[in-house]
Amino acid sequence: MAKEIRTRFAPSPTGYMHIGNLRTALYEYLIAKSQGGKFILRIEDTDQERYIEGATDIIYETLKQTGMQHDEGPDVGGDYGPYIQSERKDTYLPYAKKLVENGAAYYCFCTKDRLEEIKANSADKVAGYDRHCRDLSKEEVEAKLKAGTPYVIRQKMPLSGKTSYTDVVYGLVEIENSELEDQILVKSDGMPTYNFANVIDDHLMNITHVVRGNEYLSSTPKYNLLYEALGWDIPVYIHLPPVMKDAQHKLSKRNGDASFQDLLKKGYLPEAILNYIALLGWSPRDNREFFTLNELVENFYIEGLSKSPAVFDIVKLRWMNGEYLRNMDPDKYYALALPYLKKAVASPDIDLKKIASLVQGRADTFMDIAPLIDFIDALPEYSTDIYCHKKMKTDKVNSLENLKAVLSLLKGIDKRDWNEEKLHDSLINLASEKGVKNGQIMWPVRTALSGKDVTPGGAIELLYILGKEESLARIETGIDMLEE
Repeated sequence: MAKEIRTRFAPSPTGYMHIGNLRTALYEYLIAKSQGGKFILRIEDTDQERYIEGATDIIYETLKQTGMQHDEGPDVGGDYGPYIQSERKDTYLPYAKKLVENGAAYYCFCTKDRLEEIKANSADKVAGYDRHCRDLSKEEVEAKLKAGTPYVIRQKMPLSGKTSYTDVVYGLVEIENSELEDQILVKSDGMPTYNFANVIDDHLMNITHVVRGNEYLSSTPKYNLLYEALGWDIPVYIHLPPVMKDAQHKLSKRNGDASFQDLLKKGYLPEAILNYIALLGWSPRDNREFFTLNELVENFYIEGLSKSPAVFDIVKLRWMNGEYLRNMDPDKYYALALPYLKKAVASPDIDLKKIASLVQGRADTFMDIAPLIDFIDALPEYSTDIYCHKKMKTDKVNSLENLKAVLSLLKGIDKRDWNEEKLHDSLINLASEKGVKNGQIMWPVRTALSGKDVTPGGAIELLYILGKEESLARIETGIDMLEE
């Protein structure tokens, strides 16, 4: 019987969810779900100095908004809890002591001052620990422990040879053991380091596939040596290339690059963001671009992951988001757009649902709505040059003449009959009576109503939305401007 695939998303609660982190979560979810496995959430909060209040809630909310439901985690439970590292702190020391017993780790009693002195006196400012305590006798160690001397536990790395492993994306990876530092496993306060807790938790939670950034490629031999020293199976490794801001720079939370939450605030849809980042490092077999989360699960194959860095292209994301919005059910679009519509239009008695139907095909994000309809509350200042349109065969003279005719016509329409059908038929008949093309009537009306040369909707829609009173007032303003 095949072993159940188990992946884990293990973020640190240090702020918002950046795009690279979310992509890692997505690939972990897809690797598990595409093979009928489990996706686990674990909160890695051993670095209490970087902990940010409320960040864990952001992680929960992000997974909920994207639809990536975890099978086990701090909020849903499971058979391998607790799923918050700080609640597991008593788990790690026994394993570290076991490593000391079998010669794979050792007690280090060096003070902070001594370690800083080593660094200060080294030509290489990033030089590692000089292994001063590595060969202390058993008696020396026991005496220091008995005396209560503070200590850390360090991993004892082999000093020669190579450690190699196979990564799903990068293939065979070999590291000279001489490059591996005797890393700290347990700190002086008894808390495990990130590197140690990771290995212990992954084993105890039966994690089969470890997915992380390629910056860990050279650290992985350290983890494998721990697995081997403890007699445990080594997981499958999938290291991912970075998501880049441009050819030279990685996307970075520290540099203020957009997080998932930032993109939501800018009017992007969670499903469009997720769809887009799925393609930042993974190629579908059929080169299609649009996937629901369920379709990603159905189509995902691990061999499609790339080792090449992917550049985050906001223009491409905007386009994709726009396609999602244009293809959305109109009622759903209206419900999602309503907060933006209300913010953009303060005038009462405006048919916001009608406006939603006009902007749905034109806005790439919800934040695009306000600039499209900023003329509804108040007519902006505009130049009468807009009335001149070559294709519509309009100029200031015939625009003035036609606006006067329209004004007279519209005054005669009862408020109760102020609907799109009546307005359309009335203006078309007027054009016919005057022997002019429809555009020579419609273009001046639209210009007078909006003060813009591009609007979501034409003259008929704008007349209906603005209502009789406001429409007549704006047309009169247009006539006054053209008469000056």
